[in-house]
Amino acid sequence: MRRIALGVEYDGTQFAGWQIQKEQRTVQGCLTKAISRVANQPIKTVAAGRTDSGVHALQQVVHFDTDAIREPHNWILGLNTNLPSDMNVVWAKTVDETFSARFSAVKRAYRYIILNRVSRSSLNASRMWWYFQKLDIERMQAAADCLVGHYDFSAFRAKDCQAKSPFKTMESITVSKQGDCIAIDVIGQSFLHHMVRNIVGVLVPIGEGKRPVSWASEVLEGADRARGGITSPPEGLYFVKVDYPAHYGLPTVSTFPVVW
Repeated sequence: MRRIALGVEYDGTQFAGWQIQKEQRTVQGCLTKAISRVANQPIKTVAAGRTDSGVHALQQVVHFDTDAIREPHNWILGLNTNLPSDMNVVWAKTVDETFSARFSAVKRAYRYIILNRVSRSSLNASRMWWYFQKLDIERMQAAADCLVGHYDFSAFRAKDCQAKSPFKTMESITVSKQGDCIAIDVIGQSFLHHMVRNIVGVLVPIGEGKRPVSWASEVLEGADRARGGITSPPEGLYFVKVDYPAHYGLPTVSTFPVVW
């Protein structure tokens, strides 16, 4: 048996999330079907992280085991031939059996994009959160800084989150702006369900001036989801990349060629 790792890119708009669900179109469902066809045998896939309905990925990392022998470029070409147009494999690599797309990851990066202008965008309606009230990114950054570190993020987790512990370490949260677009980049080893979208839901009212900068710390310390902000829409969220130990030699892709 060989273990193959893949870098997968997808537009999450028409998917009911990553995980296979009965009678639902999912990323895992489409990918597993394509791999099984190319490998000519039933295949099970493991991903670096589960994304929700409407959430996009620039480099979701997946692994599977097979006794089929294919060159990396043949996996890429064969899989992309059998995948729908809103998802594709960017790279493929044979790895050793110690590799796990989920458990070998040392760092994950997400980006949330807000279109901050008076008019909506027909082109980016499914790729950004349109928010017409003016946002102050300096206030948002000051609030984000309060969330960097190792904390109990219970106030930022979904009620159906299955993580064993609410304690997570945020390595960095960076708020930047280019033109009418605001990007919130969040980096950490692992995340709770809806965590990034709930962080954005706290930063936005602070950026608008409806809440003080200190509210971010108050929500965090309260450890109560009911005291937090809204869960921001899924269309603005991108699973940007996953980092692994260097000895696996996995390829890298451009982290965000679309916006900046």
